[in-house]
Amino acid sequence: MADDPTLADDIERFARLRAISTATLTTVLLKQGLRNVFMRGTRPLDPGSPRVVGRAFTLRFVPAREDLATPASWASPVSTRAAIEAMPSGCVAVVDAMGNTDAGIFGDILCGRMRQRGVAALVTDGALRDVKGVRETGLPVWSRGAAAPPSVSALTFVDWQKPIACGGVAVFPDDLVSLDEGGAVLVPAALLDAVIAEAVAQERIEDWIMGEVRQGVALPGLYPMNEDTRARYLRETGGA
Repeated sequence: MADDPTLADDIERFARLRAISTATLTTVLLKQGLRNVFMRGTRPLDPGSPRVVGRAFTLRFVPAREDLATPASWASPVSTRAAIEAMPSGCVAVVDAMGNTDAGIFGDILCGRMRQRGVAALVTDGALRDVKGVRETGLPVWSRGAAAPPSVSALTFVDWQKPIACGGVAVFPDDLVSLDEGGAVLVPAALLDAVIAEAVAQERIEDWIMGEVRQGVALPGLYPMNEDTRARYLRETGGA
């Protein structure tokens, strides 16, 4: 695995992405024509969680159907348990719960197993149960809240590693997900390198602008930059 060029590339990309806020990513993606990349309603279980980046491993629930959504289904070959055992280390589990918060999709045992398998984070537009225990697993979680009832009281698990919707965003397996206190943002896999390059440049520009603000410079012509300010920025930074 250490000699895998794709893995080596991802390690470098993720290191660069972890230095970029979700706020910057949404701005850069907007310039690329993508407006619908913010997974609505997803918030960190622990607001102080560090930024997490990883490739999406998708899971999907549909509304509960009484003959399928039963405790016995947890032992089925098509189950959340089986999906967790297929998750690769470093992935971000992205779960489509249709925004339903009447039941908790995962609790401490399933989150503990994900953490043990090296899953980087869990993000869902649904709810979690056993929240205290989930926190104790150390798995970073972004969700819409907490609910005591088990998943089968409101949802039926149907598949994994297929396109899903999460928080109103289309998520495909292996898309990139960035998570921080601002929420969860999707970066389409095909645009990753272009987005990283532009986002790094944007962060540098905004750091310089923030320095100007601290010195008392007025915003008009500074943010956004006019031609004179941009020329001064290039002179002072060498364009770096």
